Amino acid sequence: MQKKSQQVALGGIATALCIVLMFATGMIPFSYYALPALAGLVLIAVREENGLSTALIVFAAVSLLSVFVVPIKEAALLFIAFFGYYPILQETFRRIRPPVLSWAVRFAIFNAAVVAAYWVIVHVFGITEILEEFGSFGQYSVLVLLGLANIFFVVYDGAVKNITLAYRNWFRPKILRKAH
Repeated sequence: MQKKSQQVALGGIATALCIVLMFATGMIPFSYYALPALAGLVLIAVREENGLSTALIVFAAVSLLSVFVVPIKEAALLFIAFFGYYPILQETFRRIRPPVLSWAVRFAIFNAAVVAAYWVIVHVFGITEILEEFGSFGQYSVLVLLGLANIFFVVYDGAVKNITLAYRNWFRPKILRKAH
């Protein structure tokens, strides 16, 4: 029974930490990309300790709460569309062979998530100011920004991989003092 209570406790703590990070997007200027990405990284610990299904439940809880409590809806949507589930499922995508296909799948998921999130922001939430921001960079601004976002994705993908390895190889044995 202790194992189940530890799982519930970790899930609750991770949910609370993610919501605090997501809520902080309204207090820290220009953090609406970085903090959802950081909140997603918190879910690595849940996946590693409690498994994939529990991590997905925590993702769902944070996603639902974010819609209601996060002041920056763009941040909430980015968490829901990509940053929340990607750290949980990255290893699944990395196992696809050959590696070129793995990268193609990951890029397709990322680009579809970004385009879908911004479509919802503009057409469902009616936040059209984003279009004005994009338009200020010229005719190809959306493509340039999507290209820059893809560069960020490669960096984020590497960070997720390295943080997962650090959690397994350093944090768990040194801090938690257990092998998995």
